[in-house]
Amino acid sequence: QVQLVESGGGLVQAGGSLRLSCAASGRPSSTYSMAWFRQAPGKEREFVTAINWSGEMTLYSDSVKGRFTISRDNAAHTVYLQMNLLKPEDTAVYYCAAGGWGTRNFDYTYWGQGTQVTVSS
Repeated sequence: QVQLVESGGGLVQAGGSLRLSCAASGRPSSTYSMAWFRQAPGKEREFVTAINWSGEMTLYSDSVKGRFTISRDNAAHTVYLQMNLLKPEDTAVYYCAAGGWGTRNFDYTYWGQGTQVTVSS
């Protein structure tokens, strides 16, 4: 079993930055890929970005490419999402996921509870 806890969400103005963290516990986090998804009100949960176990491979959705950066610190069992140039349409609950690889919800086994990100215009 793997437990994931997100933190770092909050309220920010458009153009600002936030860094989300996802701390993993349980099965050694260095052995699996991790990802971020988000869900805006009234919309389905969508893929944001993913990183493989070594950090050498990453995936980004077109909507965040060039603005968001995923990274991981296996010694700290933590994955990060640096979000720059935030837009109001980035407002969503952001979820950390682990235990798979890909861009679909069902590609991942483990999920965190989510952290709210609100971007004001």
